[in-house]
Amino acid sequence: MKKQTQAIHTSFQSHDAYGSLAMPVYHTAAYEFNNATEMADAFCGRSDAPDYSRVTNPTVTYLENKIRELKGATGVVAMSSGMAAISNTLFCLSATGKNIVSSRHLFGNTYALIGGTMLRFGVKPKLVDLTNLEEVEAAVDNNTACIFMEIITNPQMEVADIAALADIAHSKNIPLVADTTMIPFTHFDAHALGVDIEVVSSTKYISGGATSIGGLVIDYGMPNFTKRMRQEMLMNFGAYMTPHVAYMQNLGLETLDARYRVQAQNALTVARALKEVKEIKRVNYIGLEDNPYYELSRRQFGETSGAMLTIDLESQEACFDCINRLQLVRRATNLFDNKSLAIHPASTIFGNFTPRQREKMDVLDTTIRLSIGLEDAEDIIEDIKNSLTPGSLTPGPSPIERGE
Repeated sequence: MKKQTQAIHTSFQSHDAYGSLAMPVYHTAAYEFNNATEMADAFCGRSDAPDYSRVTNPTVTYLENKIRELKGATGVVAMSSGMAAISNTLFCLSATGKNIVSSRHLFGNTYALIGGTMLRFGVKPKLVDLTNLEEVEAAVDNNTACIFMEIITNPQMEVADIAALADIAHSKNIPLVADTTMIPFTHFDAHALGVDIEVVSSTKYISGGATSIGGLVIDYGMPNFTKRMRQEMLMNFGAYMTPHVAYMQNLGLETLDARYRVQAQNALTVARALKEVKEIKRVNYIGLEDNPYYELSRRQFGETSGAMLTIDLESQEACFDCINRLQLVRRATNLFDNKSLAIHPASTIFGNFTPRQREKMDVLDTTIRLSIGLEDAEDIIEDIKNSLTPGSLTPGPSPIERGE
């Protein structure tokens, strides 16, 4: 079956007594066993039977199985958030005295995790330019646990050569871990490019319009990795996805392809239109032919380029004025909601970093991040254009004030 068909028709792991077309939500903590031997086998991982919903739940398992089949993966673990997927993966791979080779161009919380939290546990960050392969190779040593990357950095929109980084990682017998949230995993093959472990915020494209918070860890064959994730990380950290979230994300996965194609086309249309607006100093979108990462992105991700772009204005004040005047685009965080969203990263997601830290991370005061939704592209364009013309519109009431 093609991926879209498979996303809808993957079989349940057990027949439903009532013939439900959608995997039921198993809202239960524990499960009854026929005998003590079955119970012991389940708890010790010798069978696939669920034992306790903190580590195994049939609704969550169905989502994991569906994604494993879609991706041809060895194992999939569904987590309570994208950050849970990242943190559990990195803790699973590392130990005191190890280091993680990554970039300063990371999402704010990921940067804080690698550069701060894990450092307190004796895992050192080695932050380099991932587009400079010589610098990456020089950073990897005998204590390196993995190379960690974002396939499109947020909000810098940098794209590194995945296959080249994989070659470096594999030559040193370490895994390449990639956060692939920015492009749906159904639309490009991370494993074919050499990624060993894929982490995804399923809150984004998969959830089906920001309905729920979740994360995924996709394993392409790291020895004992999935086993350790389940028997140690889930057992001891307890960050497993809940059954209701799995139910909603199963439904979201069924419409992912249809939604993503509209959002990606909308993003390209909006980016092209905004390049002609004189108040905008720069439009950063990898789907534009003059973008420095256009050719590499085409080779890696195919014909679509995601649904996030950034624009730069003359100052932070201009950014705030623009955001305040938006009428259709919502003032909110998150990415890939059905609604278009705008945020000023420097004062929000990266607001607790010092100006010097933001400078090193190339997070600019002049940047607005746009997540493009499913509205008509012309309506999105008109709203942004109007918000950039001083005096054309006064700040309107928020959707909350309008009672929406």
